[in-house]
Amino acid sequence: MSDAIFLPDDFTETLEIEAKLAQGRDGRGELPQSFWETYSAFANSQGGTVFLGLKEVSPQEFRAIGIAEVERVETDLWNQLNNRKKVSHNLLQAHHVRRHPLPGGRSVLIVEVPRATRIQRPVFIGSDMFAGSYKRNRSGDYQCGREEVERMVAERVEESRDTRILPHFGFEDLVSDTITAYRQRLAGLKPDHPFNSQNPREFLRSVGAWGRNRETGEEGLTVAGLLMFGSDAAIREACPHYFLDYRELPVSGSKTEWVDRLTPDGTWSGNLYDFYRRVIGRLFQDLKVPLAISKDQRKDDTPLHKSLREALVNALVHADYTERASVMVVKAPDYFGFRNPGNMRIPIADAMQGGKSDCRNRTLQRMFSLIGLGEQAGSGIPRIVKNWDDLSFRRPELWEDGSPPATLMRLRTVSLLPAETIRALQDHFGRSFNGLPETERLAVVTAQVEGFVSNRRLQEVCRDHPHDITKMLRKLVDQGFLVPDGLGRATTYRVRGGSSPDLAMVAAPPADPFLPESSSPDSGPRSPDSGPRSPHKGALNAHDEPHFHLVEESGEEWSKLMADAEEVRRRKRTPPEVTAQMILRLCDSRFLTTEQFAKLLGIRPKGIRDRFLTPLFNQGALERRFPHTPNHEQQAYRRKTPGD
Repeated sequence: MSDAIFLPDDFTETLEIEAKLAQGRDGRGELPQSFWETYSAFANSQGGTVFLGLKEVSPQEFRAIGIAEVERVETDLWNQLNNRKKVSHNLLQAHHVRRHPLPGGRSVLIVEVPRATRIQRPVFIGSDMFAGSYKRNRSGDYQCGREEVERMVAERVEESRDTRILPHFGFEDLVSDTITAYRQRLAGLKPDHPFNSQNPREFLRSVGAWGRNRETGEEGLTVAGLLMFGSDAAIREACPHYFLDYRELPVSGSKTEWVDRLTPDGTWSGNLYDFYRRVIGRLFQDLKVPLAISKDQRKDDTPLHKSLREALVNALVHADYTERASVMVVKAPDYFGFRNPGNMRIPIADAMQGGKSDCRNRTLQRMFSLIGLGEQAGSGIPRIVKNWDDLSFRRPELWEDGSPPATLMRLRTVSLLPAETIRALQDHFGRSFNGLPETERLAVVTAQVEGFVSNRRLQEVCRDHPHDITKMLRKLVDQGFLVPDGLGRATTYRVRGGSSPDLAMVAAPPADPFLPESSSPDSGPRSPDSGPRSPHKGALNAHDEPHFHLVEESGEEWSKLMADAEEVRRRKRTPPEVTAQMILRLCDSRFLTTEQFAKLLGIRPKGIRDRFLTPLFNQGALERRFPHTPNHEQQAYRRKTPGD
């Protein structure tokens, strides 16, 4: 059996994969200290797999050489996992650790590290959580800052983040008109509800807006009460980063930045309930479906109305209002976008499947549920997915962003196979496109409609096995339909020749269309009079446009770059300043990914990023392809020219 048979052709270190030699000083096998940094990073992020016994031949080639005394390494692993002085939590069970035998009696030890639960995080090394907590960033582990650790501790300790009583806040910080509107909706929906007859203080106590600490006797306004019914000024005193933003984007080609925007500007209360009331009407306006709804009541809703209501409430009740990101809602001609600060408390896969719920603001959730908005059974996202499927739209996208932490959902109002896109691809590729099987056609169409496609996205769209999807994508690359960007599991694919005139008529929307330049109160709202930008620039930096493609690794330009970098790539030791100058030379007037730099220079992606790209970016010598999304899966760097 070949020593590399079990490794896929495109194996490389990624956000979820780490490879370590683990040979030890005697060459018989030893658990490396760096394993624990990766263990902590995977546990505090999305989980991942560590391969012990792999030798890195090049940044894109790993060879399975195995461990001679694998039992000794495995025993040491379990001993240290159960030593609280070594690591704070043992997340592994027997099925998480397995051996892959190789010829000659050696074995590769494969360790699958699950994502830690909210109650377990932070998972840290040693006795100091602030010094020993790590997170995963692309193909490397980084030490968490104090603020990140404190955030994880707060999430662990506080089951609900909105029940805390706020000292020195009272009735004078609430907006009476908001409370009246809320009570009127409750009375209209549930005329016989006992809360309707209560006086204002009793009512606020009943819904959770006013609380009492039984141990201290302290009582007062809760965080939920202030967020739901308070004034913007009072809310920002308690939550300095609080900011709400609604934007309606124009049809492509318009010179205006947006056609409608709502932020707390002093003309309205700025609280959550009034934001919901104002935004839901805007979302419902001009929907191209039969409108069978009266005063935003649940009766006679269409699937589209139900989904938009669910998504909006979901963003408001799951938001971390201590984070620096804003709550953002975007209405575009072909999608709706919802962003809330803070990553999810449960894995995305669990949220999409349903049945599990861990709401960050449970009192807010109950407040909305009381008036018929949202549920508390973990079924909201699956209902949105089902409704979108019933409407024959592209499946909803749900993902997390890490800087600052945020959760995003995009609901495209585009069919799986839009007729205009099909026609453009037929004109572009000719008969060869018509001859593709249905799933392959779907992959190419998705790449065109959404800007790019990945294995993970296709799993959501067509639900084929990941291995089959990988083979299909490689086939489409070989046949000239798609062009890959990146390596391994982080690889994305775009349509080859996507800038041609026939495809430009149905140009794909931006990859991250609702990550704005002015997403927080620190930057302030931007007026349309601040200067014209191209379409959708209010929600996307110019470098996020899909026409900023990466270099194709099979073309003439790539061959020239490989030749230019050959001297550095072949040398065993190159002075850092020489490597830095070569990096600037290679990315002069073009974007290159970390993985592409690694392939060109023969240096591991982590070394390229930590030793060169990050310092050069901080010095102002490089610019990012996605400047407002540092961890974007298609992130790349280009030399910054004077005057930029």
